[in-house]
Amino acid sequence: MAPGGAPAGVPGWERAARVLLCSLGLLLSVYALHVELSKEHDPKYRAMCDLAESVSCSKVFTSRWGRGFGLVQIVTGEDSILNQPNSLLGIVFYSLQLGLGQMLSGSAAHALVIMSWVSVAGSIYLASILVFILGDFCVVCVSTYIVNFALLYTNLKRQTGLMHKLQKNKTG
Repeated sequence: MAPGGAPAGVPGWERAARVLLCSLGLLLSVYALHVELSKEHDPKYRAMCDLAESVSCSKVFTSRWGRGFGLVQIVTGEDSILNQPNSLLGIVFYSLQLGLGQMLSGSAAHALVIMSWVSVAGSIYLASILVFILGDFCVVCVSTYIVNFALLYTNLKRQTGLMHKLQKNKTG
């Protein structure tokens, strides 16, 4: 173990950052799911994040792109069991990040980085939909994009530290 209780090679701040980021991501995803389901059951429902006509998270969550990234329904149909809310995918993603983040293997670190790159690609895709197609600003969405980029940074630092330690052990 390195000073501060972190495993050798892993930055000392990484564990706290991961727990904070994953907890925030889970909270945002659960709230997004709540807003989407509430709006589906009551079209008059107004979410706390609906601040104006062009600053509305419920407009985004209930849009075509709020489920399966707007892509799954093209292949499977809108009513398919596979066409799940993006927020549900977020809950799975942040749970996996939190769980795999407890493992100190190189393969777990590699999986964390790959999943983070996928989440960042998804964030860029959804951000462009938000701006160019929906013409909306979603506070919850943008917050999750920031969390995803921060998790990528955290995961890259973890992977680099672990790989550096492994190389050092092989040569030393």
